[in-house]
Amino acid sequence: MRQPPAAGLGLGLALLSAVTFATSGTFARSLIDAGWSAEAAVAARVGIAALVVAVPAVLSLRGKWDVLRRNLAAIGVFGLLGVATAQVCFFNAVRYLPVGVALLLEYLGIVLVVGWMWLVHGQRPRRLTVAGSVAALAGLFFVLDLTGAGRLDPVGVLWGLGAAVGLAGYFVLAGRVDEELPSVAMASGGMAVGAAVLLLLGAVGALPLRVSLGEVTFAGQRTSWLVPVVGLSLVAAVVAYLAGIAGTRILGARLSSFVGLTEVMFAVLIAWLVLGELPTVVQLLGGALIVAGVALVRVDELRAPRAGDRPEPRATEPALP
Repeated sequence: MRQPPAAGLGLGLALLSAVTFATSGTFARSLIDAGWSAEAAVAARVGIAALVVAVPAVLSLRGKWDVLRRNLAAIGVFGLLGVATAQVCFFNAVRYLPVGVALLLEYLGIVLVVGWMWLVHGQRPRRLTVAGSVAALAGLFFVLDLTGAGRLDPVGVLWGLGAAVGLAGYFVLAGRVDEELPSVAMASGGMAVGAAVLLLLGAVGALPLRVSLGEVTFAGQRTSWLVPVVGLSLVAAVVAYLAGIAGTRILGARLSSFVGLTEVMFAVLIAWLVLGELPTVVQLLGGALIVAGVALVRVDELRAPRAGDRPEPRATEPALP
């Protein structure tokens, strides 16, 4: 079956999103080690990013303010679940767990996506999707090399599972919002909501918002705290969210969630380049399994739908169930 022209663009955007998202752990680690709270790092990341894309977001909405109004609820939920919850939980998880283990727990969200589409929208996974799921999760196990991870802190595990829920919400919501709503407006609105909620909760003392404006250690060098903040907000937020939302709209929630698994491979490569952590043969084997799993899901998505299958919800359906 011939691949639709837009599919290649969607795959490229999803991979770009995965690469840029993969930088967040490296940037955030330097801030947290310097005394920043995870909540403060997330608020700075999404708050600055929301301001950066605010102007193009407003320009994209000229003549479409009615589209914005009918999607306010969806943007709000996206900001709370897909932005604030996912990031705060993940950054807190890495305080207690190795970054690799925290990523594995977060990416359990892909299983939640498949289950959600099955239970709520009647999209029962077919054999290739099941095979891709097994291959991808097995690949994650090898990439993260959990045999040497040691005992897991239960607090960190709970934070990681919370990140999984947020990640699943990100993929599902990004793929279901009105197609007339520009991606840049969706990203800006979601990040603005996430930052506002975190700042409000911090102001009333419900969340810790600690910052340190001294030098931090990044890539083995002492540098200004602005370096990781700029990296978090521009690379790991602006580019990552815009590319991710646009890619999800083209590929759909299920497939984009599996492509997002490559974030783990990219995170390993970034750790190698920045921190000098060389991937092992086992991790490379895991990367090959992840690619194979993504390929199986892609083939399954391109197959003609079976009788009785319900299509993935798009803009013609309500933004939320």
